[in-house]
Amino acid sequence: MTVSQEFEQAARAMAAVAEAVEKVILGKSYAVRLAVTTLFAEGHLLIEDIPGVGKTTLAKALAKCIGGTFKRIQFTPDLLPSDITGVTVFNQKTGEFEFRPGAVFANIVLADEINRTTPRTQSALLEAMGEGQVSVDGVTYALPRPFFVIATQNPIERHGTYPLPEAQLDRFLMRVQLGYPQPDEEALILQQQAVEHPLERLEPVLDSAGVLQVQRLVRQVHLSPALRRYIVQLVAATRHHPAIALGASPRGSLGLMRAGQAWALLHGRAFVTPDDIKAVAPFVLSHRLILKAEATARHLTAEQIVSEVLHNTPPPLER
Repeated sequence: MTVSQEFEQAARAMAAVAEAVEKVILGKSYAVRLAVTTLFAEGHLLIEDIPGVGKTTLAKALAKCIGGTFKRIQFTPDLLPSDITGVTVFNQKTGEFEFRPGAVFANIVLADEINRTTPRTQSALLEAMGEGQVSVDGVTYALPRPFFVIATQNPIERHGTYPLPEAQLDRFLMRVQLGYPQPDEEALILQQQAVEHPLERLEPVLDSAGVLQVQRLVRQVHLSPALRRYIVQLVAATRHHPAIALGASPRGSLGLMRAGQAWALLHGRAFVTPDDIKAVAPFVLSHRLILKAEATARHLTAEQIVSEVLHNTPPPLER
């Protein structure tokens, strides 16, 4: 198989995953494609929206489409870090200590309502998300590959919640929202689920080995030196914006590059264009910015500032 054929096959696989998920999540094609992009860019996804719009359904649908192992962690105030990472116990029969893996040992981990547990437990995910491993009692254990965390949270309900700290937010490649469906789409949802949920009919379109192969090819999608400079300029602009107290870090630059590569491949190209960077930038950068108090008082949002940065930073001319 030639290199060109490999890229074509990978693009078809990504598109197949997106199309399968869209059969369950109606009318949210852009959000679905961003989620698929995050998976194949080897990142993690934060879905932030009000209850009942399909956050958990999107996570379950994406997990079913790629096969592999799947575990759901319902985050509550009494959840312990060991529930996530695992624990070492003494086996009286063998006279030895044994490691019992926690819920994070799966290909796809759904961290449901992540802002309802304590910061100590939230931080248990940090090493897993950043390094693909966990350390328990001084011993390091590798997590399965691929490893993809999909976290959900409700931004409206504040009672009994613990906002994610900046270090935790920065571990997510993208933050997406779904929003309400259109009336016609909502009517179709009622029709679809009158007898059974479409999730029950969803079949895997890719296996774990296939996901790893596509992730490998994403890293090989061509990114020109001019586009690399464009990414650096965008991120630097967030650091110097008068309304921003803390801009995106180099991890944000790397995330923007990788997301642009995955978005390009999803759309059938083995090279990145400025439009690919613009398409993913609001979802890669917004949650990494900390606004100044006066900007918050003026009701400015991080999304508005990223949009302004994109407008004011000229992209390189395509050749």
